[in-house]
Amino acid sequence: MTGPKFSVVGLRKVFGEDERAVVALDGASFELVENEFATLVGTSGCGKSTLLMIAAGLEEETEGQVLVNGTPIVGPGRDRGMVFQTYTLFPWLTVQNNVEFALRAEPMSKAERRRVASEHLALVGLDQFADSYPGQLSGGMRQRVAIARALSYRPEILLMDEPFGALDAQTRQLMQELLTRVWEQHRLTVLFVTHDIDEAVFLSDRVLVMTNRPGRIKLDVPIQLERPRRFQLISSIEFLEYKARLLASVREESLKTTDVAV
Repeated sequence: MTGPKFSVVGLRKVFGEDERAVVALDGASFELVENEFATLVGTSGCGKSTLLMIAAGLEEETEGQVLVNGTPIVGPGRDRGMVFQTYTLFPWLTVQNNVEFALRAEPMSKAERRRVASEHLALVGLDQFADSYPGQLSGGMRQRVAIARALSYRPEILLMDEPFGALDAQTRQLMQELLTRVWEQHRLTVLFVTHDIDEAVFLSDRVLVMTNRPGRIKLDVPIQLERPRRFQLISSIEFLEYKARLLASVREESLKTTDVAV
């Protein structure tokens, strides 16, 4: 690994003004190196998703900076891919055309766009559903399309905001294994947000725990578990030790105040 690839420097975000102002982030700072998979965890309302939206260029910071390869982010860009919790596919386009749509800004022919889209659908196991429409797919399949689309134009960093949060437990486990396999085969820098500590430990190279609002980085835990990772890992002593440490840290924040946003 070399770096930093992605930097958050003294990030502060305030919503509203005067006595109604809410400080969501206050001095959040960390760095990710190339090909690193990092996850943000913390209590509800601690600013995880706000930080991710600033990183995506969809929200403006009050103070501080977010940089990719040393260049400050000033808005949305193709150096960043984003996968949301909700299914952000065009319902009137087929699965194939949804992925191809993300490639229209790339300097490639129509045939090349089709080839690249097909390759990425195969990567997430959906090549047989290329001609289906999103409404014909399950929730997990729709998220696989969203992941394929975000990866298709080779972003510098992939931002993922609780992408599996709306899925049932079994599908969520399968999606975690799929994402792990895809990342292990095609390394890129990932910043992932979740409330699920098991998910964070299973997926990550590092887990960053945020303080209660206003959010800052409280704890930075390297996850030194062997790869490739398979789901049997979650019953290992090492996994459970990481989980216990992270749960204790998040719980400590949740007990500091009863005024926690939902």
